[in-house]
Amino acid sequence: MTANLYIADAYMGLMKVGPDGGEAQVLATQADDGAPFHFVNGLDVDQGTGDVYFTDSSATYPRRFNAEIMMNADATGRLLKYDARTKQVAVLKADLPYPNGVAVSSDRTHVVVAHTVPCQAFRYCLKGPHGRPGRLLGSAQPGEDARLDATAPPVKHLVGVRLGVDGEAAVEELTAAKGVTLSDVAEKDGQLWLGSVELDYVGLV
Repeated sequence: MTANLYIADAYMGLMKVGPDGGEAQVLATQADDGAPFHFVNGLDVDQGTGDVYFTDSSATYPRRFNAEIMMNADATGRLLKYDARTKQVAVLKADLPYPNGVAVSSDRTHVVVAHTVPCQAFRYCLKGPHGRPGRLLGSAQPGEDARLDATAPPVKHLVGVRLGVDGEAAVEELTAAKGVTLSDVAEKDGQLWLGSVELDYVGLV
């Protein structure tokens, strides 16, 4: 374990803070193919190799134009890998619709990527033939927070879902007050750390 803190900065690129703290160091601002990052978003670290898997949400729009990504159904996002040994950035998947959060599986054989606009999560294999299509794990189409029947239970405002190991069914749901949005959820020691681009603090459940 290196105890490094990796940061996905929407404008600065992939960054790192060492175990002793201090100013963040920029590791990469573009992939090895020369295409610059426009909107670095989520990341996760392979705890065995130290490699970092992260998303660039759009090759067209920066963070401040995230609404345009949704309105125009932009599908130029990428899943990338920063090799901790060679310091190189490889494009693993391109032409993705608004890729956001990333999670490396416990067996380190695949990553799960959340796609914001289609409200879906896909599993992408890290081992085996390159170019294999992603597998849809879950889909959550947002609905209206309205009720025609006053006696009906209130509509849930879903902000997070925990999927089973096989990815076929939700085993836990995370809800919040209407208007609250989450950008990232990380679990450690039985606690959930919650982040949002719309809040100036980190939540803990």
